[in-house]
Amino acid sequence: MSRFLCVDIGAGTMDVLWFDTEAVHHYKAVVVSPVRTIAERAARLPGDLVVTGCEMGGGPVTAVLRQRAETHDVIVSLSAAATLNHDAEKVRTWGITVVEDAEAEKLRRRGRHAHLELQDIEAGRLERMVEGFGVPFEFDAVAVCVQDHGVPPPGMSHLDFRHRVYRDRLDARPCPHDLLFAAGEVPTELNRLRSVARSAGRLPAGEVYVMDSGMAAVVGAALDTHAPEDHAFVVLDVATSHTVCAAVAAGELAGLVEYHTVDVTPERLDRLLHEMVAGRLDHRRVLDEGGHGAYIRKPVGPDALRTIIATGPKRRLVQGSRLPMVFGAPLGDNMMTGCVGLLESLRRRRGLPALVYV
Repeated sequence: MSRFLCVDIGAGTMDVLWFDTEAVHHYKAVVVSPVRTIAERAARLPGDLVVTGCEMGGGPVTAVLRQRAETHDVIVSLSAAATLNHDAEKVRTWGITVVEDAEAEKLRRRGRHAHLELQDIEAGRLERMVEGFGVPFEFDAVAVCVQDHGVPPPGMSHLDFRHRVYRDRLDARPCPHDLLFAAGEVPTELNRLRSVARSAGRLPAGEVYVMDSGMAAVVGAALDTHAPEDHAFVVLDVATSHTVCAAVAAGELAGLVEYHTVDVTPERLDRLLHEMVAGRLDHRRVLDEGGHGAYIRKPVGPDALRTIIATGPKRRLVQGSRLPMVFGAPLGDNMMTGCVGLLESLRRRRGLPALVYV
């Protein structure tokens, strides 16, 4: 088992890594995220729309479909509507018609509406990319990461729910690489990850795995050459949409805080990191401030701030920090952080020999 395809699908980019663990060859690409290419495709389609598919990243896709519904009929299958909102009734208040999947498929076949399919995995696009690497489009395993807020019960914030889903698992075993799920293991509440696993199942791969992109970024950043072996340290992934800060001690996650990147300032970041290593971060207060939440398993102390490894496409935002930042680049590439996290999690899952991510 040696040929792996790792795909990190974010709000701005899709990062792709092909890695042969036996020959120790790798090829990589950073391209526009599916949420943007599909939103652009939707904007180009004429007239009335019928939308099928499954839950994927929303953002620009939601904006285009809402705008189209102001002037034309937009009919969305129940499964695809989860991209816009998990509450189908709320989607209907935007002037969008939500129907059962079978009904949407009938409309698609009639050909009277322009058709748009929603999914994070664009198989044809991935095939063209991989063949452009000069390697076959077939794999022993595919691993994909996206951010999934989960489907919360009525009355609960999706941000609070996401925190609880991962807190419970990290309490049991504080190793983020263990949050890599095989296709048949994905918790039912993680609907986007389940959708990705089903879509990736159509790829020519022996096995399919999925993971939350925040957890993958923590694993990947911790493998950077700057990571110390003799003391706890902090990793910081500043992505297009979300920023994840984590304290790592002896290979385990000691603390975590997550924010929308647009709300990150050097001053706020300094405060959050000091409170995280001291074990003083409060999940509810972070939510009230507009953040995604915080998880503290144990304080690691201020010495952890001696090494802060920053990765992610928007890490330039932390240049004004008073703390000592180093810019990480696992596999020699800042943009491969999530893919390296996927690969390392998969390597551990399969019990393969250690890799060097220089």
